[in-house]
Amino acid sequence: MAIGIFDSGLGGLTVFDKVNRCLPDLPLVYFADSAHAPYGVRDAEDIYELTTSAVSYLWDQGCDLVILACNTASAAALRRMQENSIPPDKRVLGVFVPLIEALTERNWGDNSPPREVAVKNVALFATPATIASRAFQRELAFRAIGVDVEAQSCGGIVDAIEEGDLILAEALVRSHVSALLRKMPKPQSAILGCTHYPLLENVFQSALGPNVKVFSQANIVAESLLDYLKRHPNMFGVGELSKFFTTGQASHVSDRATQFLRRQVVFEAL
Repeated sequence: MAIGIFDSGLGGLTVFDKVNRCLPDLPLVYFADSAHAPYGVRDAEDIYELTTSAVSYLWDQGCDLVILACNTASAAALRRMQENSIPPDKRVLGVFVPLIEALTERNWGDNSPPREVAVKNVALFATPATIASRAFQRELAFRAIGVDVEAQSCGGIVDAIEEGDLILAEALVRSHVSALLRKMPKPQSAILGCTHYPLLENVFQSALGPNVKVFSQANIVAESLLDYLKRHPNMFGVGELSKFFTTGQASHVSDRATQFLRRQVVFEAL
């Protein structure tokens, strides 16, 4: 009954942690493609190939449902996977749609025409590849009209987090927020469009100011998964054990993961 969670690195552990808290008895198989991280600077074809390979491995581990806890993979690979490479008895879910539903105050599965929503000015912080895909803007346009999105490509933050250099990561956040505010001085809401970024949510909030509502994906995705599994109980896979896999150096990734989650995490190398 395992569920797979995939990320290019350790950012997806923010989603893993929230899902684990919501469903503590549910086995979760986490795959970190650390050897190829970060995905945010790769081209779309490369991201697609790496993502499909990782998802196939999670299917082999008994996960019929896989969450792409990676915005770059969700943006650059998910639609193509859904059109071409997902077997009928498997599902792959991204992280954009639950976030946009929360932003536009829509219930899950509400496919009514796009309409006016309360928020008009949205700041989007994401990786270069996510920004280039325009996947967020495309999904938002299906649900809302009259929303101005200002996107800020946040190079360097993922690398700093993966290396455990939070001082550099915080400095980069403040620099990217300053750049965004020069383009959109008064955003109403801000989207942290990378699952690494919730680790620095307080820094984003401080730099943006108290009047900006910050949407962080981990809680939203966990709540959406809980609702999905209630409606699709057949998607619990046959896997029975929680596991952590990485394409990187297992001891190094384990140390970083333990630091992030503040409890021991042991990755197996592939």
